[in-house]
Amino acid sequence: MDESRYGKYIITELKQGSKAAVTGQETGPAADMRSHTPLLYLDDQIIRDAFYVECVWIWPGDFYPEEAEPKKHAHDYNEVITFFGTDPDNPNDLCGEIEFWLEDERHLLTKSCLIFVPKGLKHCPLVIRRVDRPIFHFAAGTGGVYIQES
Repeated sequence: MDESRYGKYIITELKQGSKAAVTGQETGPAADMRSHTPLLYLDDQIIRDAFYVECVWIWPGDFYPEEAEPKKHAHDYNEVITFFGTDPDNPNDLCGEIEFWLEDERHLLTKSCLIFVPKGLKHCPLVIRRVDRPIFHFAAGTGGVYIQES
């Protein structure tokens, strides 16, 4: 038993059985994680009153489909979606190319970025066009659980 009062607030393992929002795949040992590795996930099912947060590594390779998950959707909460390149000599370089849609606007991401998605704004699909070096993806929403509304 953990004798720390606050140790429960430090998350070091992925929520088993959760969906990785970027891939739409089940997480855990049975999942094919050649393209993405879900790293950590938090929601109010893990810690009461926590908001949704996930971290994912996106790996170089030629296994990305023409249209990735998730499909176009909205949430009833605000969300921040991020992508960070891993070149220490040029941290603003995304080290790849990601297509990301906000409503009917297509955006081609080639720089490390934060994307604020207001509640109700339809966004995605997310299409990974190219990955030259690992890309770190982080998303957080003010809702307690990740829910997509078509």
